[in-house]
Amino acid sequence: MRKTGVLMAALALAGGVQADEGKAREQAAQAVAMGLMKELGGALKKTMSAEGPAAAIRVCRDLAPRLTSRISREKGWRVTRVGTRVRNPLLGTPDAWEQQVLDRFAKRAAAGEPLGKLSFSAVVEEPNGRYFRYMKAIGVKPLCLTCHGSAEQIPAEVKAVLEAEYPHDRATGYRPGDLRGAFSIKWPLDAGG
Repeated sequence: MRKTGVLMAALALAGGVQADEGKAREQAAQAVAMGLMKELGGALKKTMSAEGPAAAIRVCRDLAPRLTSRISREKGWRVTRVGTRVRNPLLGTPDAWEQQVLDRFAKRAAAGEPLGKLSFSAVVEEPNGRYFRYMKAIGVKPLCLTCHGSAEQIPAEVKAVLEAEYPHDRATGYRPGDLRGAFSIKWPLDAGG
């Protein structure tokens, strides 16, 4: 009987440790996503006011991938942005898990949850290992409409750059408060993470 009690206590303790580890991972992933959101938003505003909206396209085109790549290397995670409608299919197309989470975010937002509060995390088994996965929703703000709004909202000089650089662009037609996409983090667990 005593062995059973010790085993039960050990299992309960292990479950608590796993829950604590999961919470710590979620907090670390959230901090990365929020930091990216703040840095990209600041760079967009600064570039738009200093150089105009057409120049701000390079923030999303160049700076965002550089930042996510740097963080991915530093952390050993895959950090990226995915969209509900993609501008660059090579960088922004969600995988199956990400698409399911984006669909879940859309339903939650339609039910009245604020986009700024939408995040989701899970430990996922994949053919090549276990991963902690985290997504943080990105909502459309009025500033975003300069490049992602309706045809009437996008200035001619921005349209010209978008048409030249993104011939297969689908990332327009958004309204303020729409779900634009998400920051996505994939953290390998089998390598000691």
